[in-house]
Amino acid sequence: MSPGPNSAGELLQLFRTGSVATRSEVQRVTGLARSTVTYKVDALLAAGYLVENGSIVDGRGRPSTRLRVNDQVTTILVADLGATHGRLAVANPAGEVLVDSVIESSIVKGPEAVLAMVTQRLDQLLEQSGRRGSSLRGTAIGVPGPVNLHTGRVARSISMPGWDDYPVQDHLADYFGVPAVLDNDANLMGLGEQRRIYPNAHQVLFVKVGTGIGCSVIIDGELLRGTDSAEGDIGHAKITGVEETCSSCGARGCLAAIASGRAMVRELRRLGHEVTTTRDVVRLARAGNPDAVRVVTAAGQELGGVLSTAVSLLNPDVVVIGGDIVHAHEYFLHGVRETVLGRSQPLATARLTIAPSALGDRAGIIGAAARLADVIFGSAAVDAKIS
Repeated sequence: MSPGPNSAGELLQLFRTGSVATRSEVQRVTGLARSTVTYKVDALLAAGYLVENGSIVDGRGRPSTRLRVNDQVTTILVADLGATHGRLAVANPAGEVLVDSVIESSIVKGPEAVLAMVTQRLDQLLEQSGRRGSSLRGTAIGVPGPVNLHTGRVARSISMPGWDDYPVQDHLADYFGVPAVLDNDANLMGLGEQRRIYPNAHQVLFVKVGTGIGCSVIIDGELLRGTDSAEGDIGHAKITGVEETCSSCGARGCLAAIASGRAMVRELRRLGHEVTTTRDVVRLARAGNPDAVRVVTAAGQELGGVLSTAVSLLNPDVVVIGGDIVHAHEYFLHGVRETVLGRSQPLATARLTIAPSALGDRAGIIGAAARLADVIFGSAAVDAKIS
């Protein structure tokens, strides 16, 4: 079966998006002849991409057989690594987590040490899940740096010393013997939020505020990609009048130098508070500490200043803020909203939603599952298998 318009792989995408659930619906949506639909859908069933899932009675004749994507029995391994800690999981391509675990990733230890820990823990989780190794179809990992999608390697990251050009994707593919995907952590977190929480949004802008600040843009369910893998790196946007040195790149005036979790920790320590992590900052803010409230709100305002330009440029439906700092009551988000609404053109904010991450620290692994599902169940992969 040769791929092309309305190929079997493209028909599968209709089932994945919920656009159709029966053969007759496929025929109505595509305009294909009944015999053609039957042939292609039967090929998807025979290859294991679809399974029967009960019947639908519409009152106009015999019940129609309901079909769904066969993603429940397929197993995938996903990981979301931050600068200091990460979450690993065994899941299925639908994003349902079977078992997961948090690790201290300490990305500065370098790729060999970190990946050895990751693969060992994923092996343990797979065993704990009760899934057979034969059901494993892929693995995906997010990292806090730019990724060259063509090579599956980290591309000149200032926040991941020692990782530049390391074959992360090949390492995972060789170790587990299945296809592997490497992507930026903010990209995967944004994709997770869009696919799970805002599936009907035309455009979602996601911002991760952690040790640094990263961003992703999802348009009609697809990640916006930059020419040289540098998309979304707003943490290094320069802010006029700021003299603080960025702890990641060493330059002065970066947004991350005044609005990241690390910057908030530094400022509160300067004021005499015993804090070491963003979670300590959140704890103080939630307790109503005046210094913490002021620092957190100011950081939100600074981020909002940069986001106001992005909002006026892109006119997104939703801006989602992720990272531990969103737990600091509404202080951080209030600062973001105040500045975005005050500096962006009114038309761009008329229907804009600015919200905290609904998935929290699971956004990355859910996004990794979605990214991997696009590879496993994508049109090209499906057509190549059943052609």
